[in-house]
Amino acid sequence: MPSTKTLPLVKDSERLESRLKEIPAVPGVYLMRDESDRILYIGKSKKLRNRVRSYFRESQNLSPRIAMMVQQVREIEFIATDTEAEALALEANLVKQHQPYFNVLLKDDKKYPYLCITWSEEYPRIFITRKRRAGSAKDRYYGPYVDTGALRSTLHLIKRIFPLRQRPQPLFKDRPCLNYDIGRCVGVCQGLTSPEEYRKIIQKVAMIFQGRTEELLNILQPQMEEAAEDLNFETAARLRDQIKGLQSLSAGQKVSLPDDTVSRDAIALAADSQHACVQLFQIRAGQLVGRLGFMAEIPSQPPLAKGDQELSQLSLSSPPWQEGERGGVEAGAILQRVLEEHYQNVESVEIPSEISVQYELPEAEILADWLSNRKGRKVTILTPQRQTKAELIEMVERNAEYELARIQRLSDRNSQAMQDLAEILDLPEVPRRIEGYDISHIQGSDAVASRVVFIDGVPANQHYRHYKIKNPEIKSGHSDDFASLAEVLGRRFRGLKEEGRGKMEDGFSDLEEPEEISNLSSVSHTISDKPDLIMIDGGKGQLSAVVAVLREMNLLEELRVVSLAKQREEIFLPGESLPLQTNSEQPGVQLLRRVRDEAHRFAVSFHRDRRSERMKRSRLDEIPGLGHHRQKQLLAHFRSIDYLRLATPEQLAEVSGIGPRLAQQIYDYFHP
Repeated sequence: MPSTKTLPLVKDSERLESRLKEIPAVPGVYLMRDESDRILYIGKSKKLRNRVRSYFRESQNLSPRIAMMVQQVREIEFIATDTEAEALALEANLVKQHQPYFNVLLKDDKKYPYLCITWSEEYPRIFITRKRRAGSAKDRYYGPYVDTGALRSTLHLIKRIFPLRQRPQPLFKDRPCLNYDIGRCVGVCQGLTSPEEYRKIIQKVAMIFQGRTEELLNILQPQMEEAAEDLNFETAARLRDQIKGLQSLSAGQKVSLPDDTVSRDAIALAADSQHACVQLFQIRAGQLVGRLGFMAEIPSQPPLAKGDQELSQLSLSSPPWQEGERGGVEAGAILQRVLEEHYQNVESVEIPSEISVQYELPEAEILADWLSNRKGRKVTILTPQRQTKAELIEMVERNAEYELARIQRLSDRNSQAMQDLAEILDLPEVPRRIEGYDISHIQGSDAVASRVVFIDGVPANQHYRHYKIKNPEIKSGHSDDFASLAEVLGRRFRGLKEEGRGKMEDGFSDLEEPEEISNLSSVSHTISDKPDLIMIDGGKGQLSAVVAVLREMNLLEELRVVSLAKQREEIFLPGESLPLQTNSEQPGVQLLRRVRDEAHRFAVSFHRDRRSERMKRSRLDEIPGLGHHRQKQLLAHFRSIDYLRLATPEQLAEVSGIGPRLAQQIYDYFHP
């Protein structure tokens, strides 16, 4: 019988030509799919028909990577837009949603920190974080910053220059702390300043991280002079100190450029066969005000559709950023993706007038028009070839090379540790995915467990899990780590054999799903989730309990499990009474110790949270008519049981949902 399998478009010229004629010559986004309807690539163009046709011209010099993609394309879809700017925004959203393999994807590995300002709150907070949460759209993230030490020093100095909230929680209930008395805080905890006045202070701080320090100085200088003329010497002195502090922030950061009045960004990358490290220097008024870092992960082997094994003959050994014309195009695509994602998350005032790039961007005109529309004035994108601007790009590239070398050293260290661990445990392959488990409790109370995951020797936080121990026999006064570990491992690998696809329980039980997990689109538990090695924190007893449950589930032959005892860092294997003869300073043993310590930290932090929450609620549960929701409102208002105990009935009644009658009951409970 004739085959009904759809041929690739490159092998079906009639269908290809028919499809290309259907695509209009207008701005829009195109999606390329394979025979299993999987999206291979998403792109944008000012003229869709011309761009898509260029992939299938014999004269087109495609890179090996893109040539392999074209060989797999069975269908092409398109979405027409009114403008090129709409095409750019639509493409960015679709790439984030579908994560196509052949698109340049930035890696969010929490390596570089951000500075967050929570504009969504009445009194905004400022803090450093490595997690960019998709919470309120009003909150603003600056970064990611490469130099963590410089970022912390800057924030520390800013808190000395401006009177900002210094503590996440108030130290006293009825009065401000010492920071208010010495002028380091404006008494936010006691409401001694209005939200409007405090937001004005935060706005000045935001200008610093927007690269507008010079503009801020030009605002403060006349204010200081005016205060001095009005004989308001205290205000003038405060403004003088702020100006001196801001000037010290930018001291020694001058960049030698002939036109230091132009704000510009300079971007360059350095890459190997696995990683692309991108650096972006922000230069304002001739000063380097920010150095941002981005990572792009380079997959080693594209996924081949069934029947496409002959495509593996295409060489992918040459990285897409190699020297030469095509290398520049591929590197330019990486730079373009970084710039698009970066400028989508900044305010229009932060967009520079000029952007210097290491390689020409494939869609530079679309990006420049979009940025010009956002900024309200022309934005120029150029590739400098000589003189000062080219030297600036060389400096950015040199810094990217330093960062790449650091990442390579870390990768080599982890590879050595995994190889050493494979030799110690006589594993057939290096353990790329290691899972660590630990139990935490106080004599059985609030018993919890943790699972941490290391992939290629690096913590993979998105795969971490917390477990509440459900065994009714484990309670205050009665603990059983052996039974707890057996329960957790049983829940973790339940259904692995039956499904045959590695379907495993998330392990959240009645917990809320962490934000970093819920934000991952199209995450599925497949056989790739099966660990190469399971590490149990404990000795022979803990290991025996886990081995028993895995044997009962007929999984002992599929899963390799070991335990690491704390005292002597001894490694125990199933069925062995004596530990392995190892050196505690071996790279493989050190890797196991890092996994063990991380599992312990993760379990203890969750146990503390549960214990703290239980202790807060234990006394409130005894008050009649005070349910879970009202308990949360009381604790949110008074911050702690101690403050709540000191409150008068009138103060208690101020809490939403607490009437005078219930307020009196609460007061009587604490004052019998």
